Amino acid sequence: SSTPSPTSIPLYVAHLSCSTLAMGKIGKGTGSFGKRHNKSHTLCRRCGRRSYHIQKATCGACGYPSARKRNYNWSVKAIGRRTTGTGRMRYLKTLPRRFKNGFREGSEAVSKKRAAAE
Repeated sequence: SSTPSPTSIPLYVAHLSCSTLAMGKIGKGTGSFGKRHNKSHTLCRRCGRRSYHIQKATCGACGYPSARKRNYNWSVKAIGRRTTGTGRMRYLKTLPRRFKNGFREGSEAVSKKRAAAE
C-alpha cells in the first residue's frame, strides 16, 4: 500500500522507477543539471569569452570568424561594456595632453623656478 497503484501515476511517469522519481529527473530543473556535461561553446580566440560554438564554428559574442565585430543597437548596454574606454587605452589616454602641447617631442620643459627667476 506504500507504493502508488499504476492507475494513479500519470502515463509519462509510469515507466520510471520510484528512485528516478525521487531524483526529479523528468523536467529541466535541479535534477537535470547533473546530466549536463557536454560543452557546445568553448573559448573564443578574438574576444576570449566562452561563446565560440564548436559545431557552428562562430562566436556568439563577437561574431568571429566574421571580419566585422558583432554588435547591435538594440543592446546599447552591451556595446558600452566593450567600447573604447573600457580597457587600458595605452595610446589614446595620452592624446589630449599631447595635442594641447602641439605634439612636441625631444624638448624638455622649462622649469617653473627658472621661468620665475627670469
